[in-house]
Amino acid sequence: MSTYRPQPTGAWRSTEQPAFTQRDLLAVIPRVREPAYVVMDGSGRMGVGAGGELGALDAGGWPVLATLPALYPEWLGDRSFQEVHSLRFPYVAGAMANGIATAELVLAMARQGMLGFFGAAGLSPDRVTKELDTIQANIGDASWGSNLIHSPNEPDLEQDIVDLYLARGVRRVSASAYMALTPMVVQYAFTGAKQQPDGRIARRNFLFAKISRPEVARRFMSPPPAEMLDALVAAGRLTAEEGRLARRLPVAEDYIVEADSGGHTDNQTLTALFPIILRLRDELSEANGYTRPIRVGAAGGLGTPAAAAAAFSLGAAFVLTGSVNQAAVESGLSETGRVMLSKAGLADVAMAPAADMFELGVKVQVLKRGTMFGVRAARLYELYSSRAGLHEIVGDERARLEREILQAPVEEVWRQTEDFFSRRDPKENARAHRDPKHKMALVFRWYLGQSSRWAIAGVPERRMDYQIWCGPAMGSFNDWTRGSFLEAPEARGAEQIALNLLEGAAVITRAQQLRSYGVPVPAAAFRFKPRPLG
Repeated sequence: MSTYRPQPTGAWRSTEQPAFTQRDLLAVIPRVREPAYVVMDGSGRMGVGAGGELGALDAGGWPVLATLPALYPEWLGDRSFQEVHSLRFPYVAGAMANGIATAELVLAMARQGMLGFFGAAGLSPDRVTKELDTIQANIGDASWGSNLIHSPNEPDLEQDIVDLYLARGVRRVSASAYMALTPMVVQYAFTGAKQQPDGRIARRNFLFAKISRPEVARRFMSPPPAEMLDALVAAGRLTAEEGRLARRLPVAEDYIVEADSGGHTDNQTLTALFPIILRLRDELSEANGYTRPIRVGAAGGLGTPAAAAAAFSLGAAFVLTGSVNQAAVESGLSETGRVMLSKAGLADVAMAPAADMFELGVKVQVLKRGTMFGVRAARLYELYSSRAGLHEIVGDERARLEREILQAPVEEVWRQTEDFFSRRDPKENARAHRDPKHKMALVFRWYLGQSSRWAIAGVPERRMDYQIWCGPAMGSFNDWTRGSFLEAPEARGAEQIALNLLEGAAVITRAQQLRSYGVPVPAAAFRFKPRPLG
């Protein structure tokens, strides 16, 4: 069998010597901002030269077999993503609910030319307004966004948040937990759409659709249903012109493909899910005659540079991180909660019932180590599924419920719940008085909702009940940062986390490029150690 021997295309000249040994290769591969030259010595060994210059083969120097241009972290994704959203890096910090993705986190991302979404889900419109005040007073002209979560039990709240965003000029929204389109999300997507003199359609608002299922992606990648648009126009929530233009565009042009993650997740594998969404994107773009690009980013499980590099190699326009930012000092999670996250291993996560979709059996992924929340929440759903109402939970079973989980009498929890909904949504109380099972659901949702707030506030006596959303990325992040300056919880700044993930992804991408050209790249080149960057 013959062996292919590449032919030199030129010669590399430099004051430096090329790298042939394992040690020298490990030193030269991270120099991604310089061109790299694959060279060959007289014995046929392949090595790498960085910097220098390429000249004619007959002018002397090292024979060059391949040339790689400079590689910057800014170039890892789809450049149109940065151009459309006025960003430097293809990096997004996700909108962790209940304000865990804080205004401070959004501002930290903006300082680095990255995109941060405020975690508005679970907060009242008044609280969201206050946080928007903070962001807009300090953000300047930088790009940023906020979350819009599907609220099937509170459609009025979903509408209130959309109205708030439109009134406050929030130009980027991350839409999460949607299984189908709602009038509210369609209203936000197309408000302000205009046709320019050259025929192109300009969109005022940018919707990021967070999806993990092809059938949901199809709904957002298609124009909205005509009947929904007609109803929005009739109600005065879209103009006739906005409704007409919406029939020619997808609901969203930016997508966050969420693999196995913290919070609401279908536990999908990114390598299985992402290519399917890309193919669907291409099919729908062709079928609908779209002339504008649809950008698809990757999320879930991205806790190391290798994972980020893998996402970009799949074709991700950008990457989005979540769990690792919850452990950052800018996070709204308490110091106690962040310390708990810093000790998590790869398997220290579990699925538990979700507060916002409890009755539907929807689950979220949470931290298992150091908390009993997952076990206790699962017990509440067992009771809900097998009982017609609180009146059927009696004797020792009721005593255990009050002692071990609620840590208060059922009547006291109901009093607090009733008082909450008298202000938030009185219809819930009216329904609870008619339907004992719904009353039971509201009482159990009290625990599920409070458990997240206890973790945010760091309530010491409820530590075993902390609900901390967490995916396996946290365990891989902790393993990667062990022994580095990012190991300590108090040193985990969101900016340094992001810069190291991107820098490491660029280095690993360069290592893979060189290996694909035949260079004997050391295995250690694929392990990027965190370092202070900036």
